[in-house]
Amino acid sequence: MATSTKAAALSQTLTKIARQWPPYVLRSEIQFGRFLESLAQHPNLTPQAVDAATALQANVMMKKYQLSDKMLKPVSVPHHYERLVEGIEKSAQGIGRPWWKVFFGIW
Repeated sequence: MATSTKAAALSQTLTKIARQWPPYVLRSEIQFGRFLESLAQHPNLTPQAVDAATALQANVMMKKYQLSDKMLKPVSVPHHYERLVEGIEKSAQGIGRPWWKVFFGIW
């Protein structure tokens, strides 16, 4: 009886995490939240899987291993990651770069 209660609590926790997971806007057919919801229904769900999902949601590793400015702004292309994020955000909104900017490498 206690085992089924633990399994139900784990499933409920993972389902809650899955519903809070932000959608992946670039590829709507691939959603990590849906994967977590299906994992919550798995009969062999372990506490380690729920702990891993909780850690992902809380950005534990990102906080533990923070990236330095040298990593985020490499000397060769200092604005690379800023442009990458901007491009993803604009792409999600349906805004593309004109062909001539792509051709000439202009941002």
